[in-house]
Amino acid sequence: MTQRDGEDLTREQQEHILLAAEALVKEKLERDSSGHDWWHIYRVVQTTKRIAAQEGADTFVCELAALLHDVVDEKLNADPAAAQRELDAWLAASGTPAAAVDHVLEIISTMSFKGGARPPMRTLEGKVVQDADRLDAIGAVGISRVFAYSGWKGRPIHDPSVTAREHMTEAEYRAGNDTAINHFYEKLLKLKELMNTAYARQLADERHRFMEQYLGQFYAEWEGER
Repeated sequence: MTQRDGEDLTREQQEHILLAAEALVKEKLERDSSGHDWWHIYRVVQTTKRIAAQEGADTFVCELAALLHDVVDEKLNADPAAAQRELDAWLAASGTPAAAVDHVLEIISTMSFKGGARPPMRTLEGKVVQDADRLDAIGAVGISRVFAYSGWKGRPIHDPSVTAREHMTEAEYRAGNDTAINHFYEKLLKLKELMNTAYARQLADERHRFMEQYLGQFYAEWEGER
């Protein structure tokens, strides 16, 4: 049975903390144009709640981690260390129990893909939030986000002369010559097999098939065949 790190709080206290976290995240990310905006957070939270209910996870820890998971992301912060200090201070003043704070910070710091060479999440709650975040990277929404992110990064839609990379380090994943279409092969098409929970794997199947269908249509249109 999962440890309930938020069990010392009433549901009213939990809701107060979650609403405050929501306000913080909206302030930080509502103007983002990279695909990591408030609505990405909203979708991840909604999916997190569905998976947590199915898997029997601590819903408070899951929802708080889902809300805060991109606040200190190095892609979105000029000074990630300063963003981390700000988040630490916010959590310390939020009324969240220390065990839940530690659990949330652990989830946030270990859930990112970063080329795929990461150890598995330690807790059920970490697995749930990671699955929800990864589900938002695939399917119809995932396709939308990869092109938004590619435009934000200034990389092309497709270049047949640029091949997808394999077995990347984190530095290689963040850098190098890349295209939006290659990102499907470098990350998105890998995510179905990396889901942690049984329920997330069910949700991933349909989204994965949709991406495969999209790529088939894309290549046919690229060559003027359709």
